Amino acid sequence: MSVNIREKFEKLSPAARRRIEKRAAEIRAEEMSLRDLRKARKLTQARVAKALGVTQDSVSRLEKRSDLLLSTLRKTVKAMGGDVRIIAEFPDRAPVVLSELPDDDVRPRKSSRRRARGSR
Repeated sequence: MSVNIREKFEKLSPAARRRIEKRAAEIRAEEMSLRDLRKARKLTQARVAKALGVTQDSVSRLEKRSDLLLSTLRKTVKAMGGDVRIIAEFPDRAPVVLSELPDDDVRPRKSSRRRARGSR
């Protein structure tokens, strides 16, 4: 005999249904892409692009990327009205909010050794 989840849900008290709906919303919010976040904020790609000083096409490509620089993520979320916090989680302690991270990603300089070889 199969169980219909909707029927089970309907039989719950209103308070229980609200708790379940609230938790479901929390779970969905924990797993949002940049695109989902932008849509949840009711923003268009064009509006975010204007705030970033880039084209709408650039925002579209940005939303499809799987790997972003931290500075790019911060700028994009800031353009949506938010802020980025980095949390380190370990199995043996409470989560730690990382602070004092640089605002812009620092790219390593080319070593002088490499330049010396190239100039020979």
